[in-house]
This record gives sequence, C-alpha cells and structure tokens, in this order.
Amino acid sequence: MIHIFNKGKDRAKPTFLMLHGTGGNELDLLPLAGMIDEQASVLSVRGNVLENGMPRFFRRLAEGVFDEEDLLIRTKELNEFLNEAADKYEFDRNNIIAIGYSNGANIAASLLFHYQNALKGAILHHPMVPRRGIDLPDLTGTNVFIAAGTNDPICSPSESSELQTLLENAKADVVLHWENRGHQLTREEVEAAADWFRNL
Repeated sequence: MIHIFNKGKDRAKPTFLMLHGTGGNELDLLPLAGMIDEQASVLSVRGNVLENGMPRFFRRLAEGVFDEEDLLIRTKELNEFLNEAADKYEFDRNNIIAIGYSNGANIAASLLFHYQNALKGAILHHPMVPRRGIDLPDLTGTNVFIAAGTNDPICSPSESSELQTLLENAKADVVLHWENRGHQLTREEVEAAADWFRNL
C-alpha cells in the first residue's frame, strides 16, 4: 500500500495510523497527527480503491451503501499491511491508534469489528457502522473516540449512536463527541480528540 512513515521522537508513544476520506491521500491527515501528539510515529496510508479517480479504502455500491465483500477483503489487506509495516519500521504492532476521517474512519471501524488486536484504539471522525449482524471480537481495553455532526447528511446521528452501542457491547471504552455541524472535519473536534488522547 502507498504510504508515508514518519518515525516519532518518542518510540513509547502509540503509532498513529492515518486514514483519509474519499478523494484524499496519505498527506491529508498528517497535520492532525501533529495536533494530537507531535512526538508519536505516524504511518499514513493511501486507499487502494479508485472511485472516479478518487482514492478510497473500499468500494461502495452507492453513497452510504458499502460493498461488504470488498470491505472484508480490504480490511484483511490493511490488517496484514500493518503486520508488515510494524516489522519493517520496527514499531510496536500492539500499540497502534487509527485516526480516520469518513471513509478512512469506516475502514478503521471495520478493523475493530473484524480483528481483535488490530488496533489499541481509534479516533473516528464521522464514521458509519461498517457491518451489521455480526459478532464483534472482545474489545476490552480498546479506547475509541467518535466525532459526529448533529447535521451530518451522510452519517446520521442515529448511526453514530448505533456505532457507539455496538462497540460498547463489545467492551470497548467509547467517547462520542458531538459538533453542531455536518460531515466536515472541524478543528474543534480534532482538539477534542487531542484532549481525549492526552487523558488516556
């Protein structure tokens, strides 16, 4: 997978896995990593799927309708890439926190839904529920921050609350942060995520 790895000043800190939204790339979310913890290592990845020339992490059938078969394949691909990257760059595979926006948040949520030890935690900006009707792994000890918009036309407030409930039922520790905004990524929610991270 096309990616950037920036070695952090403090190797004891988690490695941030940056996952962009539709049409973004591996450069998009680098400023967020610095706002949350400038001493952490950063692994920023570009999605392997193109939709009308725009990078994504998995295919969709329509807006808000995921191609579940492709989602499973791409989630497995990303999880295996993390194993390889941890070996290559010598960071702790068990100390990764994903930071994703929109499509990137969805693939991060899918990692949580399908692989017990894929992530130590996640900051999910405007995620949707990746899959319904499946048993989640035991996520005890996994910390998740969800940033959601009360007026988000793509990800409804009820969807954000449903994701929180599903993760909490799997024993994750979840904070759901609301902004009175739409689907855009705001500075306020990133600052709230940074505060959350500092208090872990």
